Order: sequence, then C-alpha cells, then structure tokens
Amino acid sequence: MPINKNTTQVGFIGLGIMGRPMAGHIMDAGFSLHVYTRTKKSGAPLLERGAQWHDSPAEVSRHADIVITIVGYPKDVEETYFGPEGLLAGLQSGATLIDMTTSEPQLAIRIAKAAAEKGAHALDAPVSGGDVGARDAKLSIMVGGEKANFLGVLPLLQLLGTNIVLQGPAGAGQHTKMCNQIIIAGTILGVAEGLSYAKRAGLDPKAVLDCIGGGAAGGFQLNVLGARMIEDDFAPGFIVRHMIKDLTIASDEAKAMHADLPALKLAKQQFERLRDSGGGDDGTQGVYKVYAP
Repeated sequence: MPINKNTTQVGFIGLGIMGRPMAGHIMDAGFSLHVYTRTKKSGAPLLERGAQWHDSPAEVSRHADIVITIVGYPKDVEETYFGPEGLLAGLQSGATLIDMTTSEPQLAIRIAKAAAEKGAHALDAPVSGGDVGARDAKLSIMVGGEKANFLGVLPLLQLLGTNIVLQGPAGAGQHTKMCNQIIIAGTILGVAEGLSYAKRAGLDPKAVLDCIGGGAAGGFQLNVLGARMIEDDFAPGFIVRHMIKDLTIASDEAKAMHADLPALKLAKQQFERLRDSGGGDDGTQGVYKVYAP
C-alpha cells in the first residue's frame, strides 16, 4: 500500500536526542504518530501535538503500518523487538519495521527473518549526522533489506534525511554504519592529536583551525568538533558511551572477518580511557581531553 499521510499510521519508538526531532518531522508532514518510549515525559512535546501514546512496543505495532525504532544498545533493540511485549508480538501482516538504531548486523538479520515469518517486512537503517542532522532532517541513512520494501518506505525516510542508500540485504545497513564509525573515530583522534600538537607548539589553535579547515584536512570532525575542542565545549551531539558501543560492534565484526584494523583498536582504547576518566557522557569531541596538554 502506498504511503499516504491521511491513511498510513506511523509508529515511533525511542524519543531521545535523535528520535524526538525525527518523529517531529513525521508529524510535521501530517502523519498520525503512535509512540512509546521508556520515559513518557521524553515524549511530552509530541504528545502535546497530538501523538498517541501506547504502553508497549507491541501496542504500537498493533496500530501502525510502519514502525521506526531508534533506541540505545543492541540489548535495547532485542527487548524492543523480541520481548514479551515487543514489536513482533503485535506485528500486523504487511507492516514494515525500520530499525534506525546502530546495532549488530546479525540482530538485523534475525529481525528481518522474524518479521517475514509474520508476513511483514523489516529494514535496518542506521543513520549518520548526529543531533544536528536529526534536527535539520539531513541525516545520511544506510539501509539493509529488500529493494521493494525500501522503495515502499522511501518517501517516509526522505522526511528524515537527504542521503538515503540501499546498501544490500538485511544487515548491510548496519555493516555500512560500522564503516562510518571506524572512519569517524580515526578522524576525530587525528583532530584531537593535531590540535594538541598545535597547543604544545605554542600556536593559537583557533588560527590553526581557521587555516587548515579550508584545506584538505577540512570536514565536520575538524571544522565543527575541532572548534568545540578548542572552546572546551564537550556537550554531546553523539555521546562517548554510544561511540564505544559502536566500536565494540565493529571490533567484534572485524574479528569475525579476520580483519586486523589497528586504527579501530586504538580509537576504541582512547574512547574507553575517556569514559574511565569520567567522560562517558561527553560528546565524542571529548576525546581531546585524552591528548590535551
């Protein structure tokens, strides 16, 4: 059935720093929204606008044609989908589940198989772009699943992002997100090291950033997060604990593929050092603290 804002019922589970603005874009487009989150007050702004609250993921899937989830960790995905009151317990035949959490590729494959057994569909569709991308509806969305299902929900995904690519079958979206996180983690370590070097060399880090940010080194990690490092602004856009979660998944997948990725190992180690020193709730730019003079 084609998506229609007047008839398509959309569910959304997970209304945190990313999920709340994403769900808001769907409401802005005129869709009826069914929501669940562990802490009801986090959904208050959407409920005030007319979103319908449900007491469990199963109740959301009983009322929705498409359900989007973006929760914290693989264990949260497992509970949300496979728990006694999880999405699969209430799933309607023909419905589509879209997990936008960064999670384990094998878990995405399990969800797709379980949905198919109920005559439904599932896509893994993790995102990149952080809180800014979520607020501006400019996320990059990497998708795993069947092409027909992807095309069927693409108009909804286009409300959330501007770079949306089907990467392959179930699990491919999650594998692509691991590529993304490995590259980001290595890059932000380079930014932290470079700015630490600048400070130790007696340079003005802002002048250095203004200069090199317009050259080959430029990019979000340097120009945006590097500027926050210089200002000692470690407020989270994407928090360290979640980066460690992602790098742990990537490390496990690399090990299973017999891939030796030393930059990944170092990045995981450095973020864990930051967490262990009390920076687990910092934004990822907080890794600068590990290097700062």
